[in-house]
Amino acid sequence: MAELNTNDGGGKKGSGKVRSKKQNSKVDLTAMVDLAFLLITFFMLTTTLSKPQAMDLGLPDKEEDKTKEKDIKVDQRRTMTIILGDDNKIEWFHGLLEAPEAGGKPTQTTHGREGIRKEILKRVESVPQVTGNKDKGLIVIIKPTKESTYRNLVDILDEMAICSVPTYAIVNDFSPEEKALADKLNKK
Repeated sequence: MAELNTNDGGGKKGSGKVRSKKQNSKVDLTAMVDLAFLLITFFMLTTTLSKPQAMDLGLPDKEEDKTKEKDIKVDQRRTMTIILGDDNKIEWFHGLLEAPEAGGKPTQTTHGREGIRKEILKRVESVPQVTGNKDKGLIVIIKPTKESTYRNLVDILDEMAICSVPTYAIVNDFSPEEKALADKLNKK
């Protein structure tokens, strides 16, 4: 049993006066300890722990046979390619690099509201108007270079979510022209 003793000394020894002995008071703490453990247990069981935030990514199936690869043709009017370089640099172009769309020449920009987000939002609005079909939205191809950081990739994926881009893909294949552009981006 848990108890709290309070000793009430009684007086000085040898003072000559006779005092009556006082009973030591005892407080039983068993009920308070039980209550504390009940409360701790209750709050531990009813608390929800914070869940880590994760973004869903659709990854391709693992194929054993590489001969089944075939090129997918995409309307270049709907395509925007973003190349991620070192030092938070971004190079983007609309259409194909070999035959860019109007105003689609490679342009260097930065992350954030006044950088790549502004360009993506413009393209998200203009692509359905150009194609004439509101169901055919922007397709963004994200190409990180070996010099880019994981944070750059996460930042650009956040931009896709912020701008409500319907279709985007992370691709690590570079055409020779894109490779030259990426090398130029990383050397600056």
